[in-house]
Amino acid sequence: MSPPVDPHLIRQELAELDLARPLLPAADAYQAVYGLDLPQLAAVQRRMGRLKVHDYQVVTQLWLPPQPLGTLIVLHGYYDHMGLYRHVVAWGLGMGFAVLGCDLPGHGLSSGAPASINEFAEYQAVLEALLGEARRLDLPQPWHLLGQSTGGAILIDHLLHGEPQAELGQSILLAPLVRPRAWNRSRLSYWLLRPFVRQIARQFTDNSSDEDFLRFVRQHDTLQADILPTAWVGALDRWIRRIEGAPPSGRAPLIVQGEQDMTVDWRYNLPLLREKFGQAEILQLPEARHHLANEREPLRQRYFDFLRERLR
Repeated sequence: MSPPVDPHLIRQELAELDLARPLLPAADAYQAVYGLDLPQLAAVQRRMGRLKVHDYQVVTQLWLPPQPLGTLIVLHGYYDHMGLYRHVVAWGLGMGFAVLGCDLPGHGLSSGAPASINEFAEYQAVLEALLGEARRLDLPQPWHLLGQSTGGAILIDHLLHGEPQAELGQSILLAPLVRPRAWNRSRLSYWLLRPFVRQIARQFTDNSSDEDFLRFVRQHDTLQADILPTAWVGALDRWIRRIEGAPPSGRAPLIVQGEQDMTVDWRYNLPLLREKFGQAEILQLPEARHHLANEREPLRQRYFDFLRERLR
């Protein structure tokens, strides 16, 4: 088993992301643990940096092929971090894109209370900061956006409320969060518990049919949080009402949803997203669970093929 990753040590090593600065030892060892070193793609430059967003130190990562045709900007899901997104990174590089991502506040290598947030508006600030990094580094356009679960929620908010930006290409929502499953019951529990507790124990779920992934997350991933803060649930409650009350948008995201998903309430979410984005294209996968970024390879291949045809 690999030694635990020390986020504080890695953050101390990092400065602003610089294309001329190679990875230092701790960052290089971290990428090797999670398979982000991608030895099959030796020509790809790997870079890592630190970005201040509000009071957070956000750790960014960039994979840059020799002659990129565009850029894929990746936003991970709740409890996740970029270390779990090697399949998405490899697919983006295979498409000829530079790939830029970060760990959200309270996740992975970034600072912040574990798995918590004050308001979902802070996630928007992170997205805007990532877009600013793409602009500062002059990453090739178009900039496609991809978000899994909570990452998809961040993109939904951006599409409904953000200003159009000429650099942006497609927006890809993988199992996007609007309401989680059994939300009314969870919301009632939140209001009852809020005066008395700040967090409850996390319940790990079988959110993928890839048993190796589930085993790794539960037994070997030292960057996993084991709590559910009530502050995050409260922020989610306020954000859901913001999205439900938003007017429809002319944007046309690409949405992929598994029908065995027991994490988000996809039967509620998809009709709502069709209402908000009348031109959206939706691919439903009858066998897929929630964590599409880490589903079994045949299921990943099906939606990657769907996306590939639309990003050409």
